[in-house]
Amino acid sequence: MMKIKAIFLSIILIFNFSGISNSQNIPNSFADLAEKLMPSVVNISTTQTVVERSNPFPNFQFPPGSPFGDMFKEFGTPQERQSSALGSGFIIDEEGIVVTNNHVIEGAEDIIVQVNGEKKFKAKVIGADPLSDIAVLKIESKEKFLPVRFGDSDKARIGDWVIAIGNPFGLGGTVTSGIISARNRSIGLSRYEDYIQTDASINSGNSGGPLFDMSGDVIGINTAILGRSGNVGIGFSIPSNSAKIVIDQLIEFGETKRGWLGVRIQDVTKEIAEVEKLDEPRGALVASVAPNSPSEKAGVKSGDIILEFNGEKIGQMKELPIIVARTEVGKKVKVKIWRNKKEIIKTITLGRLETSEDFKVTEKNTPLKEQRIDDLKISVRQLSKEDIKTRNLPNQTSGLVITQIEADSPLINTVEINSIILEAQKKKIINSDDLRQVVEQVLKSNQKTILLVIFNSQNQRRYIGVKLD
Repeated sequence: MMKIKAIFLSIILIFNFSGISNSQNIPNSFADLAEKLMPSVVNISTTQTVVERSNPFPNFQFPPGSPFGDMFKEFGTPQERQSSALGSGFIIDEEGIVVTNNHVIEGAEDIIVQVNGEKKFKAKVIGADPLSDIAVLKIESKEKFLPVRFGDSDKARIGDWVIAIGNPFGLGGTVTSGIISARNRSIGLSRYEDYIQTDASINSGNSGGPLFDMSGDVIGINTAILGRSGNVGIGFSIPSNSAKIVIDQLIEFGETKRGWLGVRIQDVTKEIAEVEKLDEPRGALVASVAPNSPSEKAGVKSGDIILEFNGEKIGQMKELPIIVARTEVGKKVKVKIWRNKKEIIKTITLGRLETSEDFKVTEKNTPLKEQRIDDLKISVRQLSKEDIKTRNLPNQTSGLVITQIEADSPLINTVEINSIILEAQKKKIINSDDLRQVVEQVLKSNQKTILLVIFNSQNQRRYIGVKLD
């Protein structure tokens, strides 16, 4: 009797779900839309010459991943071979302008574009941008082509139907469908990540192909999949609104011109927000300011929290680089900053990222006498002149180098060995006694959260909020 009840309940649930689904605008077929769009989607094949060294001892094999295999290959004879790759793209102009991923054509000597599964044409690169993984090609032909148009990716909602058309595994003209599974995804592929996640089947060869909404507009460029082997229903697309800015610049200039502030930033944690008396963790914390950068010239300081940029609120740190990058170089923008527990406004004239100098990094240390900070359960040593020289630090830098972090330290998994403690509770740290004194004061307070300013092992200035109870 119990089995009968369970089966009956399952049937009810299925029927209820089906009823809800049928009330939605589920298309009866994607056929008309796919037929209309497929002539604008292209298959891309590339070739390049790869030089490899043969194994001089072919009868002696090393296990996969063995360093000895690579070592012995260095003594082998250089041999050239042709490497090929497949990808997808789509036409955005009747003159034959094609958009794809940079990784599809990177390093290619020859690029062949196949239109609508029929004619093949040579193509040349107009411009490519590794940071966004976008490339623009021009088909070398006087023929007129059928373009598609971009849609507004900001209007795309989680749950909306989408279709992907591309060239997975060399199977050109493949159409798959699904929904938008998530928005604003970061997966660690690039500096500017704001991916649309979809469960439409995307596989190797789909890279560079379009993600369409039900109006037939491109709302994304299919770029990556998540899975150990092939598609597992999680694909990622560059939003069209972000992509179009890059595409327009590549077409006009052959390169990108991104806005640049000249700051290194980090997340505002709950602990940092608490210390800074900010109502909630939000914004982007300025860890360091580049010399002679737009931010330095405008008076931005380390420890500032950027809450708003050019009228756009910054909820999370990752949002700021995207917004800055798409802002016109040379534009004067208002930046709202949280400093000393109050809001201030700075006007910054943006520089250009591509012409800026990045921070230089060194990773050498000199061992000196260590001292234990009992309450933090770490060991430190004095920062020396040799440290400053070998790590290329500013001459006036002072602080303590962390040499050991115990397993039960409140800093474990937050700070790494060889980091330099510069400040504690906004007080400059010269020696171990300075740090001990600040820690004791924090432990006596009700807050029991200490704010540290450090240089990590890559010499990046960071703010760390740590609970001491």
